[in-house]
Amino acid sequence: MKTLLALLTWCIAMPFFATGKDKQQYYQIRVYHIHASQEAALDNYLEQAYLPALHRAGISRVGVFKPITQDTADLRVYVFSAFSSLEQVAQLPARLEKDAAYNSAASTFMSGYNETAPYRRVESILLLAFKDMPAMAVPALNSPKSERVYELRSYESATEAYHHNKVKMFNEGGEIEIFRRLGFNAVFYGSVIAGSQMPNLMYMTTFNNKADRDAHWKSFGADPAWKKLSAMPEYAHNVSHQDIIFVRPTAYSDF
Repeated sequence: MKTLLALLTWCIAMPFFATGKDKQQYYQIRVYHIHASQEAALDNYLEQAYLPALHRAGISRVGVFKPITQDTADLRVYVFSAFSSLEQVAQLPARLEKDAAYNSAASTFMSGYNETAPYRRVESILLLAFKDMPAMAVPALNSPKSERVYELRSYESATEAYHHNKVKMFNEGGEIEIFRRLGFNAVFYGSVIAGSQMPNLMYMTTFNNKADRDAHWKSFGADPAWKKLSAMPEYAHNVSHQDIIFVRPTAYSDF
């Protein structure tokens, strides 16, 4: 009975997982919810302990971002990592536990309790890369990090069917290609396979500054290919809600 249940679970999950042929990456977005008094310690932990440990684990590029306009009641820090497989994701906690340098650097941060806790909570979002952009990309920007605008978007759909339709619009429909042609410097596009707002997809585009961002979106709205794509009836009603978060990389972020 247990074997049959495991097999059924695997069969249900299969459409969400990439095969070796696809070579699609898995992405993790960790969202730290903190108080203002916890920000400095979290920055120190991420810069001195967490990012170096991920680099040693073979994850060469880790993005750390903060909202340009923070909600003072719920300060957030976003940490983005790309993985080659679900196995690499699953093995990371054990790898960190065995990493002596990490444990030494993180010891003070991890010892907090109750009033001295280092964060309020950590939210984790797991995504599978879109097939038309199967791996993350480091944006080609020339402005200082302090001026850059990274736009993180989440598109929710009413049902899984509408979600798959929106993903198809990005891939087969050519929405990714429009973003690419217009120079939106996307970091990733991914379908959320574990998170709190499912069904949804997320993606991140990047710009040198706000004026650059506004100019790009103006060109996108006027683009003939986008006008044609967005008017197609087969892609109607596939987004029920969207969230747009403007973030900026920290000084120690890898990109």
